[in-house]
Amino acid sequence: MPDALRLRPLTPEAFAPFGDVIAAAGQAEIINSGMTRKFADQARIDVECEGGRPAVHIYRSAPTALPLTVTMLERHPLGSQAFMPLQDRPWIVIVAPPTDIPDRGAICAFLAHGLQGVNLARGVWHHPQVSLEEAADYLVIDRAGPGENCDIHSIERPLIIRSLETERP
Repeated sequence: MPDALRLRPLTPEAFAPFGDVIAAAGQAEIINSGMTRKFADQARIDVECEGGRPAVHIYRSAPTALPLTVTMLERHPLGSQAFMPLQDRPWIVIVAPPTDIPDRGAICAFLAHGLQGVNLARGVWHHPQVSLEEAADYLVIDRAGPGENCDIHSIERPLIIRSLETERP
């Protein structure tokens, strides 16, 4: 039987070891003749390693029902990867620190509301985004260019997310 993996609320402080939280929150600059609030410098896009360049994509992800068994993680050793949902629907972010192989005991799962995105730092292990409720689109900014930029690791003893209940921060 897989061990339980409890969800945590997605906050900038809790997610800091893995990258950045992207959200229209906090201080904003008023621009465009007062018509726009600018929430600036949300993420450190890190894609220039070994001749890389920024690439912008839209991913459409099928919904996942709970319980979810986590059997693999992937990482991008040559660049960061940002995900911003294009619908206001909850989704799950599963991550582990950037090490040679994922440390099973350090795997974390975060529940994001649909107005929060993440920028995964270079080398952070992660599960593909987990859309809930229905299919969801994500604006993705990552690295294009030469070199192998995706490592996949199978988790020998899977973890399971049973519900959307979160731990208390």
